[in-house]
Amino acid sequence: MQFRQQALAKLQSPEELDLPVRLARPQGWLVLAVTVAAMAAASVWAVSGSVTSTVSAPAILTHGEGSYILQSPAAGQVTAVLAKEGERLPAGTPVLKVRTAEGETVVRTVAAGRITALAATIGQIIATGANVAAVEKVAHAGDPLYATVYVPAENAASIPAHAAVDLTVQTVPAERYGVLRGHVQSVDRTAQSARQIAAFLGDSQLGEQFTEKGRPVAVTVRLDTSATKSGYRWSSAGGPPYALTSMTLATGAIRLADQRPVDWLLP
Repeated sequence: MQFRQQALAKLQSPEELDLPVRLARPQGWLVLAVTVAAMAAASVWAVSGSVTSTVSAPAILTHGEGSYILQSPAAGQVTAVLAKEGERLPAGTPVLKVRTAEGETVVRTVAAGRITALAATIGQIIATGANVAAVEKVAHAGDPLYATVYVPAENAASIPAHAAVDLTVQTVPAERYGVLRGHVQSVDRTAQSARQIAAFLGDSQLGEQFTEKGRPVAVTVRLDTSATKSGYRWSSAGGPPYALTSMTLATGAIRLADQRPVDWLLP
């Protein structure tokens, strides 16, 4: 009975056909327009845009030719140490004197460089082939520094030529002086063992350190020069008020090749 009364009341009321029909509120049109614009922008970016990524890896500042381990050619007792750590010597310079059963032997530098470590002392008994010094290959005080970044082997193919590199140097407070700028000079496509890294750096401990997570690839980075105290360009205005030294540890962030987002969306 109740439904019948409601139906009769509806028939007796005017239909108000002269009133305009409102399809949507202005707020609804605004939301729709914004949604369409966002979808259009996303579609354009998916086709023509790119995504930039970086890979971070341990690094070290060195001179371009690396270092070498100086070994004793004979067994005997060290009678004299003729060089000092930090000293830069020409090729063929005497470093040690060793008394052997056949007489005295002089251990000399193989190539010009700077003595970064001395492992022999006067009176020490050493064997043939013993490591007695580490020598960094640098002939002149003004030779530029390079950075060697040891990146995971799976990232090597993604590193483009001349890619930008930011280096956080261990001895430079990044929050105050920023990061060191550079660009990729070359990428060694062959993964290196701990022994190969140790031979290049003249330090077996660094060889073990840089291969803890597997055999990496060496990326040589040319540091950008600038008229600063250090001689190199930094993300800050002037960088640190002192010079950088070789064999300083750092962390390198290398910009990888840009990737197209549409590659991720399509199967």
